[in-house]
Amino acid sequence: MPHGRWFDGKAPLARLTLAMALLASVAACASVPAGSKPDSRDHFERFNRAIYKFNTALDHAILRPVARGYVKVTPQPVRTGVSHFLGNLEYTKTIGNDVLQGHFVDFGSDIGRLLVNTTVGVGGIFDPATRFGLEKHDRDFGQTLGKWGVPAGPYLMLPLLGPSDIRDAAGLVPDHFMTIDSLISNQDVQLGLGAVRVIDRRTQLLSFDAALDSAFDPYALARSVWFQRRDYKVNEDHPSDDSLPDETPPPDSEHE
Repeated sequence: MPHGRWFDGKAPLARLTLAMALLASVAACASVPAGSKPDSRDHFERFNRAIYKFNTALDHAILRPVARGYVKVTPQPVRTGVSHFLGNLEYTKTIGNDVLQGHFVDFGSDIGRLLVNTTVGVGGIFDPATRFGLEKHDRDFGQTLGKWGVPAGPYLMLPLLGPSDIRDAAGLVPDHFMTIDSLISNQDVQLGLGAVRVIDRRTQLLSFDAALDSAFDPYALARSVWFQRRDYKVNEDHPSDDSLPDETPPPDSEHE
């Protein structure tokens, strides 16, 4: 097989096609637990449960142990600095979506926040902007599409990435190109940042493992919480009564 980058040439495309075929074959064997309530928004439930099972196996084999090890050997201040640094790299995504959603006051504030944390905050490791009264926002293109009136579409469990829907999945590409990460040409640096980001996000979810581990149907729990949080985020200006968020944050990575 010829050498090359993962996304270069025909060989990577063949690998991707094979991977999707394997996932589809696993989905054909997926089953819905007896007593589990169906959700009208989850049209691809068997397929989604198969992806959830795959994500859970990967999480338990690799991500969860690595995250636990990271917590054991890394002091909290260091972990906080890493989280701030990674968030600062992605903050241009929020700024871009400020404009697309018409939040022009927040747009100015968020530019100031990025500049302060990048300079005074030493590349975003520290967060002096919050102490200066510059509120942190979190906006993405899936949310933007929702505010434009684009329907969410069916629930979709993404391999490795976790819960989503058709609208949010479509927003991942423009969101990526709004981040500083997209300007980094060195693939080794990109892969390194990606790996650190995955570990950082998984670490932040360790406290919710017990709730999922003890749930009758972890898949349904993860789906329900994700819907509540996304509905609230899209309707943040005028949330409906049934879109108020659960106190438990949604799991980005899947576990059982």
